[in-house]
Amino acid sequence: MTTFAQIYNGMKKQYIIFGIIIALLLAGLGYVAYMLQEQKSANEELQELAELDKLEMEDQYRQFDIQYGELQKQLKNDSLIAQIEEERRHTQELLEELQRTKATDAAEITRLKKEISSLRKVLQSYIMQVDSLNRLNETLVAENTEMKEKVVEQNTQISNLRTEASTLKDKVDIAAQLDATGFWVTPKNKRSKDEKKAKNVKKLAFGFTIVKNVTAKNGERVIYARILKPDNSVLGNKGTFSYENTSLEYTEKKYIDYNGEEQAITMYSDVEEFIGEGTYKVFIFCDKQMIGQTSFTLK
Repeated sequence: MTTFAQIYNGMKKQYIIFGIIIALLLAGLGYVAYMLQEQKSANEELQELAELDKLEMEDQYRQFDIQYGELQKQLKNDSLIAQIEEERRHTQELLEELQRTKATDAAEITRLKKEISSLRKVLQSYIMQVDSLNRLNETLVAENTEMKEKVVEQNTQISNLRTEASTLKDKVDIAAQLDATGFWVTPKNKRSKDEKKAKNVKKLAFGFTIVKNVTAKNGERVIYARILKPDNSVLGNKGTFSYENTSLEYTEKKYIDYNGEEQAITMYSDVEEFIGEGTYKVFIFCDKQMIGQTSFTLK
């Protein structure tokens, strides 16, 4: 027969078990609530970072637009102005797309971020073109001024020529100038193999022959090589040298010991900048005179 104590003890055990279950459930609910709060905080932090990233992208697009506007102010070439205006409109359209895009739209944000890289490359190419045109214009103005000065100087010289001796001296000086011929240019890739594609060229090997000239003064000479890219900017500017009352940038220079006999010259130039396809011009100078020139083409 079941006693009261037995019944009491049985119920007591059930209460204890029930209490433990309740405690476990409460602990589990507390842990779930904690984890949900942590996830919410993490999501809010990610949202904030995404918004900051979007704002930074918008600022970059605005900077591109400003730079395009500055480039247009420097130009008088209607065709190039129109091209830049088209790129500027494209930039503004992408900015509007970005402003309409939610920061949480990862796929669209990624696409527009890639567009920034493309826009930067296009902008850099236009900056190079504008800079090249400005320098070319400055050179043309300087050359025009120089040419006028030369005409005046030559007219004065002609009017002041009094003796046959001065004329003879001029002829001797011209005869003493060095002359280069037999040009060759070999573009090389990073393995020093011959290369024709501009994007793979890492070095230029080039040379020529200075012809025999017994009237030229013997001794040390400095050879300057000036290589112009298709946009007429100087490849690998290493400094300047004097030429006809002005200074020109050069690509490479080399010291030689000239003895009046025919002499083969070889020069090298490492390519450490962007070069594109097109025709490159090589000019060789010595004793403040251009003694020869050639050209080559890269694909």
